[in-house]
Amino acid sequence: MKFLVRAFGYLFGIAVVFGLIAAAGLWMYLNKMSEDLPDFTALQTYEPPVMTRVHAADGQLMDEFARERRLYLPIQAIPDQLKNAFISAEDKNFYHHIGIDPQGILRAVVTNIRNRGSGRRLVGASTITQQVAKNFLLTNEVSYERKIKEALLALRMEQTYSKDHILELYLNEIYLGVGAYGVGAASLILFDKSVHELTLEEMAYLAALPKGPANYHPFRYRDRAIERRNWVIDRMVENGFVEPQEAAEAKAKPLNVKLRSTGTRLAGAEYFSEAVRRELADQYGEERLYEGGLSVRTSLNPKMQVVARKALMDGLIAFDRQRGKWRGPITTLEINSNDWGPQLAEVERLDDVPEWTTAIVLSTSNENAIVGIRPETLDGGKLSTDRVRARLSLDDMKWARVNGRSPRNVQEVLNPGDVVYVENTAGDQYELRQVPEVSGALVAMDPHSGRVLAMVGGFSFDQSEFNRATQAWRQPGSVFKPFVYATALDNGYTPSSVVLDAPVEIEQGPGLDIWRPQNYGGKFYGPSTLRTGIELSRNVMTVRLAQDMTMELVSQYAESFGIYDDLTPVLSMSLGAGETTVLRMTNAFSMIANGGRRVQPTFIDRIQDRYGKTIYRNEQLICDACTAAEWNGQEEPDLIDTREQVLDPMTAYQITSMMEGVVQRGTATSVKAVGRPVAGKTGTTNDEKDAWFVGFTPDLTVGVYVGYDTPRRMGRGATGGRIAAPIFTEFMQQALAGTPPVEFRVPSGLQLIPINRRTGLRANPGEPGTILEAFKPGTAPPDSYSVIGFEDEIGTYRELSPEAGEAVMRGTGGLY
Repeated sequence: MKFLVRAFGYLFGIAVVFGLIAAAGLWMYLNKMSEDLPDFTALQTYEPPVMTRVHAADGQLMDEFARERRLYLPIQAIPDQLKNAFISAEDKNFYHHIGIDPQGILRAVVTNIRNRGSGRRLVGASTITQQVAKNFLLTNEVSYERKIKEALLALRMEQTYSKDHILELYLNEIYLGVGAYGVGAASLILFDKSVHELTLEEMAYLAALPKGPANYHPFRYRDRAIERRNWVIDRMVENGFVEPQEAAEAKAKPLNVKLRSTGTRLAGAEYFSEAVRRELADQYGEERLYEGGLSVRTSLNPKMQVVARKALMDGLIAFDRQRGKWRGPITTLEINSNDWGPQLAEVERLDDVPEWTTAIVLSTSNENAIVGIRPETLDGGKLSTDRVRARLSLDDMKWARVNGRSPRNVQEVLNPGDVVYVENTAGDQYELRQVPEVSGALVAMDPHSGRVLAMVGGFSFDQSEFNRATQAWRQPGSVFKPFVYATALDNGYTPSSVVLDAPVEIEQGPGLDIWRPQNYGGKFYGPSTLRTGIELSRNVMTVRLAQDMTMELVSQYAESFGIYDDLTPVLSMSLGAGETTVLRMTNAFSMIANGGRRVQPTFIDRIQDRYGKTIYRNEQLICDACTAAEWNGQEEPDLIDTREQVLDPMTAYQITSMMEGVVQRGTATSVKAVGRPVAGKTGTTNDEKDAWFVGFTPDLTVGVYVGYDTPRRMGRGATGGRIAAPIFTEFMQQALAGTPPVEFRVPSGLQLIPINRRTGLRANPGEPGTILEAFKPGTAPPDSYSVIGFEDEIGTYRELSPEAGEAVMRGTGGLY
């Protein structure tokens, strides 16, 4: 017996020694492992990549920019039941363990021993804390060494951070499939809801995803996804978070996933959104744009944006039909089976022109073509099995000219296998469409603040991302003339000043030909008032006026208005020969509309960082007293307008009144259909390569441009008044519908004196051709002519008696 006791004691001693040695070795091993552990204290101030969200002026979500689509939610903003779903699925003892779960580890060891040799992946027993350690600080390497590091980090993290902080990191970091990181983004992307709107079954599905988002894809593996979701619901019942009856009802429901599309979410706002993205990238850098979680409020008016897009599209399509030709199908396919749907679905379409879809020509006759309409794409990317056929009639494609004439039968236009664009115009009625070759732009601005309310940079962003509103540098032509005339009015001339409209020869310098400017149409009309010159867009008068003032002065004003950065002071520039953009020109007209105050075009009203702190606000008025916490009977605060005055307010009204005449009697009479006071100017460049109209009401400025991307002739008669002005009119009619007309504001001090609009001389009220003209204090209609350009041999202006002037006006006709 003593021998046995002695032997047991001997063996126990040996075991203790070896145990101590093993413990020492383990301690040394863990100590060495601890030395290589990453610094976990950075998690205290961890800022994960968060997507930037861009909103329209009314708060509608417009776009999202991100490398990882994530919305960071503080733990207080996450519903308790959503937390319970993840805890039940991933770590039911989360609020009770010390960072590792011994019971879970034991189960994992047993399972791995059983699966030994089967080739199955090792089973882990990671707690939520361990998953945070792995996701934030370690790699995804499958090894016992990594698991040990993970456990050590988890133990240390639990000693440093609260459970809620660890859970907050976890719920915002995990990848949940379809590009969503964290529960906030996943809720929006998968269900188009905030986390507070999720139902029990939806919460359970989110909690089912961390183990393998691809394995539980809502469309590819729907049955597997529902099974896993229901398993999570059962675990929630076991843990006492859900009542059995509620669980049964949730498990019986289908998996209703509604994937949110990526890209611009407001119809037709793609060009505007891209302009905002570029500005944010320039101002804050790519990293902060895509990872900084900025909240951006833009100036975009969604209603106006839709109207702007439609007006420009209608105008470009109308021009293409009037002047263009049929340019053939998008592509041609071999119809190898009765099911043409999959082939057709592979052909790219213009997603930002939802009114159109693609169709394949199945058969043709003299009068009709039978086409197959592109099948609808269902959730998950599958095609609908429905196959819709439609009829295109010859009558509806008469516009599709071939060889310069309208088609006599359908076969001249379409052949079986052709893929074309069609539009559903009514019920099951479809019509043939084609993307216009000509392009253009439209910008709408608030003239008082410079806020861009709507912008369209082309027919389709999908077709071309090139923004003709901001990136296309084109000659403005006669749209520039108001700034020549404004320069004159600001420097002593009046609207009734008279300029000779007659042939003139301009020396352009050594080695250059003599320049002989011409009016559109080739005629000359003799002495005419400045008002007549602007209303009828007289080129020669504009050149003579610029020559009389000097182009150096005109250049200074043009640069002050921001139209050009450095305008060469040569006389041809007075006719808009320099290049500028639609945005710049629209902004310049805004400064006339607002009474001569400088404004800058802006797309962004406010920017907040990820914590809600405002880091940028678009403010041009100073108001120190506006920050008062409460009202204690003090006076209303004064707003200090810091905007520079670039044009005399009286001059601004004079040129506005003259441009009203452009609409009432001049080159843009079609704009009268707007039905309210409008001022504006047409513009057409040499050989009709560019057509413009820029105009404004007292509170809205709009610029329209039409032309080919590679400049070429649009055809005789393709003027700003015929091509661009109708687009402006359609936009204004719809954008201002329901708002009362507003008259242009007359600055105090101006005198409104009746004059004869042809002669510029004082007239009696009621006489034919009489208008009220605005004169600044100290000026008045002349009693005799002083004709600019009608000079004697010593270079002074020749004064004519009223009778002689009248004879000149009436008797010369087109002689000059």
